[in-house]
Amino acid sequence: MRRPALKKLVLCIAAAMVASGSDRAIPVLIAQAVQNTPSAHHDWPIYGGAPENTHYSDLAQINRENVKQLQVAWSFDTGESGGLQTSPIIVAGVLYAYSPSQKVIALNAATGTLLWKFDPAVHGWQPARGLAYWTDGKEKRVLAGVMNSVYALDVDTGMPIPTLGEHGRIDLRKDLGRDPDTQSIALTSPGVVYKDLLIVGGREPETLPAPPGDVRAYNVRTGKLAWSFHTIPHPGELGYDTWPKDAWKYSGSANNWTGMAIDTKRGILYVPTGSAAFDFYGGNRLGDDLFANCLIALNAETGERIWHFQGVRHDLWDRDFPSPPTLITVQRDGKDVDAVAQTTKQGFVYVFNRSSGQTLFPIEYRKYPPSIVPGEVAAAEQPLPTKPAPYARQRLTEDLLTNRTPEAHRWAVEQFRKFRSEGQFVPLSVGKDTVVFPGFDGGAEWGGSAVDPATGILYVNANEMAWTGALAENTGSESSGRGIYQSQCSVCHRDNMTGSPPQFPALTGIANRMGPKEIAATITEGKGRMPAFINLTQDQLFAIIEYVMTGESKELQSSAAGPPELKYRFTGYKKFLDPEGYPAIAPPWGTLNAINLNTGEYAWKIPLGEYPELAAQGLKNTGSENYGGPIVTAGGLLFIGASDFDRKFRAFDKSTGELLWETTLPFSGNATPATYEVDGRQYVVIAAGGGKDPKQGSGGIYVAFALPRAATPITSAGQKH
Repeated sequence: MRRPALKKLVLCIAAAMVASGSDRAIPVLIAQAVQNTPSAHHDWPIYGGAPENTHYSDLAQINRENVKQLQVAWSFDTGESGGLQTSPIIVAGVLYAYSPSQKVIALNAATGTLLWKFDPAVHGWQPARGLAYWTDGKEKRVLAGVMNSVYALDVDTGMPIPTLGEHGRIDLRKDLGRDPDTQSIALTSPGVVYKDLLIVGGREPETLPAPPGDVRAYNVRTGKLAWSFHTIPHPGELGYDTWPKDAWKYSGSANNWTGMAIDTKRGILYVPTGSAAFDFYGGNRLGDDLFANCLIALNAETGERIWHFQGVRHDLWDRDFPSPPTLITVQRDGKDVDAVAQTTKQGFVYVFNRSSGQTLFPIEYRKYPPSIVPGEVAAAEQPLPTKPAPYARQRLTEDLLTNRTPEAHRWAVEQFRKFRSEGQFVPLSVGKDTVVFPGFDGGAEWGGSAVDPATGILYVNANEMAWTGALAENTGSESSGRGIYQSQCSVCHRDNMTGSPPQFPALTGIANRMGPKEIAATITEGKGRMPAFINLTQDQLFAIIEYVMTGESKELQSSAAGPPELKYRFTGYKKFLDPEGYPAIAPPWGTLNAINLNTGEYAWKIPLGEYPELAAQGLKNTGSENYGGPIVTAGGLLFIGASDFDRKFRAFDKSTGELLWETTLPFSGNATPATYEVDGRQYVVIAAGGGKDPKQGSGGIYVAFALPRAATPITSAGQKH
């Protein structure tokens, strides 16, 4: 029986009992039962659970005492491979999500039955981490980013609403002040909705040319641009003097690729940004490069800056703010303070007053060594919070190398002694590898953090891997296949095309795996972590294809010259792995952390994930790389998948970190879960797609868990257990 009918019946019974003079305590008990009767739906309508990006739910039907009884309630197989990073949204009993190829699907959230599918008929594959939802109480729209487009879809049919933008879509390549046909941008994380505005960032190339990382607001009904905030300032704007003159015309990125949070009561939007292109050599962008690597508070209605904090000045290490910030209320001197917390790749948590930007823990500006690369000028100082302590180790030393086997240890020591390892913010050098620790993937990553509003505890999972990187002088012609490859491709696939699998696949022997047309489609449309390189001419494209397939470097005519030339290039991402493919450092290789933001102290810290084959040999609880974030509930639980290699989905006691339940997914759950209630039953759903471990392959399956129906208690949202 639905809640309205049940409530009406109960109230009628209660009234009759009162009128007849029956025991007056009974109507009170019945009234309490009405209050404890679940509503028809308890939604997860926004990426991150709420505008504040808390990853929190007040549902408590699933709790510490009964979580061991969880079982699969339903699963939906998209029938596609390629992996998933989607955290679905759930509104009024309908779950909205993506397939690996960025088809938008709507499922019955109680059964997993497909209601509709929208196929945008575009090629390419980019991570699609979530969708947005808008309603004015009458109209309802699902707002879906697919590659460089945003669609408004009818919630009942999945059909695009033709009055939005141009023929039902917004083209994000436009409104950037540059030729839209040469701009590469994809909306991999959903925009945020404020009133009738959809506010977006976008994923952009790590190399030049790249679009500027403007934050833009569009009218959700018409698709018309409402405002833009220039993260690479124009003349007369704050921060213009932190860049070379006219950098806004040629530099790129400083973009919000990971999502945002919003204080709807204050109308303040919180925007984390990433590094400027090119990531690792900044000779053409000397200065602090405001507003790259910033947390920016903007007026959500107008786009005007309220305050900002720059976490990395003149970034040379790709130290993006990698996750949406989290809004929380903390205690200071016995008073509530509305705060915003931002996690980082470096392993820091910054905490600020939400309105003023005043730091709630002291920040020290520490001096770092200058760059020895000609033409480069590294920032003299960088800001580090004094509290909380970093949730990832900060400097790799010889005593932290692997002891998995004597042979692995000897190998690691031999390699390590070739590196430069001096901690954070040491500029890369030419010809010698510098250790970046935690690595280029963090620390924290795009999954983001969760908070418990009752305790002020922030939960964040982290990678603890070492990577290395170096620069090399560009000696080849920029108008040759080799030169274009070095400027555009070697940053990920390395000069020798060996890559850093599985994140960055090797291109050696690619002619045996792919044909020219398939390679061309991958370059021009993007795939996985690789953006689309639509700026290349046909001659440049053919020159790259010929180079990667045959090694022959074709010289082009001057009119077909390659991308903007920089004096130095990055030689490629290199993860520090031992000869058997395991991390060459001592565990933990991934962690889950609970940090009390009232005090800055840790409530607990545990390894997250393991390698099944090592666990079988007795090497357990090592932690592993993990992608996708946690959620926390009023039932005393923290749910997280994320771990790359063991395919586990786990529930922990949020107070202690004790593992209470785990299950094995079809593929790794490299996504943030969601929880919701339909017709009195609480569900927890996660996308299982894998793709990061070649041994397990990839897929695209959504799996929802719930208590057995016989064990489902009647509870209200927020009731404690």
